[in-house]
Amino acid sequence: MATNQPSWPRRWLMTDERLGERLWEAVDRLPAGGGIVFRHYSLSESERLEIGRELGRRAVDRGLVLGVAGSRSLASDLDAALVHNPSEPGSLPASTAVHDEAQAAAARKMGAALAFIGPIFPTRSHPGRPALGQERARELALLVGCPAIALGGMDENRFAALHQRGFHGFAGIDCWLRT
Repeated sequence: MATNQPSWPRRWLMTDERLGERLWEAVDRLPAGGGIVFRHYSLSESERLEIGRELGRRAVDRGLVLGVAGSRSLASDLDAALVHNPSEPGSLPASTAVHDEAQAAAARKMGAALAFIGPIFPTRSHPGRPALGQERARELALLVGCPAIALGGMDENRFAALHQRGFHGFAGIDCWLRT
């Protein structure tokens, strides 16, 4: 890992449309210094920009790092710190999803700033998708060549064990909501 990389957050919120108005509750529960990966893929460009601007304001107010999924131009418009799974090359740091060895190798090759590895545990947001398990996730984390973020069924307790196994942080959706 390059020494000139920024210090990335250890706690991340992955957004999507299923959150509805609970998005703001999840953002409010994210610890200061955390990060947000703004996805909301199915929204129109104008709707995504509107929600992204509000997320950007809240990120600045709370000292959160904003990442934008897919679009480097939207990431630039929102002054995001990184782009997740970018659809085109660019100069903004990029993070990537890693579910298998081929994606881990691709993360290393592209020089990813972060790799979101999962799902490690079964997760409500992706029912039926097989979980990697802790050992396989650790193996992928060793391959990516950048800080690994645990994803899928994560919370503080589950992360405690994974942190000792080479993971920099964790991301989730439900873990930031009051149930």
